[in-house]
Amino acid sequence: MASKRDYYEVLGVNKNANADEIKKAFRKLAFQCHPDHNQGEDSEAKFKEINEAYSVLSDDEKRSAYDRFGHAGVDGTFGQGFGQGFGDFGFGGGFGSIFEDFFDAFGGGGGRRSSRRGADLQQKISITFEEAALGCNADIRISRMEQCSNCSGSGSKPGSQTSRCSDCNGSGKVKRVQQSIFGQFTNITSCPKCNGEGNIITDPCPKCKGSGKERKEHNMKLKVPAGIDNGTNLKLNGQGDIGDKGAPPGDLYVAIEVKPHKFFKRDDTNVIYDLSVNFAQAALGTEVDVPTLYGNEKLKVPAGSQSGKIFTLKGKGIPHLRRNAKGDQLVRLIVATPEKLTKEQRKLFEDLEKSFAKGDKN
Repeated sequence: MASKRDYYEVLGVNKNANADEIKKAFRKLAFQCHPDHNQGEDSEAKFKEINEAYSVLSDDEKRSAYDRFGHAGVDGTFGQGFGQGFGDFGFGGGFGSIFEDFFDAFGGGGGRRSSRRGADLQQKISITFEEAALGCNADIRISRMEQCSNCSGSGSKPGSQTSRCSDCNGSGKVKRVQQSIFGQFTNITSCPKCNGEGNIITDPCPKCKGSGKERKEHNMKLKVPAGIDNGTNLKLNGQGDIGDKGAPPGDLYVAIEVKPHKFFKRDDTNVIYDLSVNFAQAALGTEVDVPTLYGNEKLKVPAGSQSGKIFTLKGKGIPHLRRNAKGDQLVRLIVATPEKLTKEQRKLFEDLEKSFAKGDKN
């Protein structure tokens, strides 16, 4: 498994950088690597790496633990390897937790409540065959959790004040003493009374009931790329439910449903079209107008063409999603047998049959 990069290296700052320098570096890199602005294959991985580095270096306690113990001080894995060697001594699976509690005492595991990312949302839209092939801007309407418009996300009734939590004295943390085989340790955890916020809402917002969020209907324009196929999911970063304070929002996944076309069928990036001609046209040859995604095209059907013959209209198919190219339109010839004939037509076919029979004798 590849080792993690140094967090200071990730953000491009030195170890003596102050909070403002770290924040400025993070904002610059986050903008450059955000998947909305950077479509590179590794942009999402870089963006996650930058967020991870900033979440540690922007927190004084986590940064202190990281400076002393490196990644092990902040990812909760330090000491897990030791536990494996003590299985015969009866410590069992609890040995690793003792080390975790030990590092909690240094500030590595305690702190304010971890903010939860917003929930992802799913939506389905139906588009026409042409819209899928050529691309379009689709209107979608979603229902999602957004910041409460009445309290601006604070959860408190406008004009009211929160009170400092009496259990943690506003720190968002409480200490508990724990005995272990190594002696007595102080474990710092999130305050259960205020959920790690440090403050308690005394007069909740009547609109959001103190949550700081409300559900809203939202109209959006979705850019559907040319060449998209039925069943494809488009991801809209950050367009899901709003997250907790300081946490990013969720994403929106839009499932594409392509309606069947009246006479076009899709085969990868090729379009298949069945062209029906009568016996006379197939025998004598003809020129017909063939509909395509880009307008009508003239097609010459040579004399003596058989049913099932394929004609190719180059570049008249569906654009490739990931490269600058198009498929073809495949025109499949169908020689139609008439179901009803007039007296005149029947006489002509009888004469034609006799002429073929005479030709066979000769």
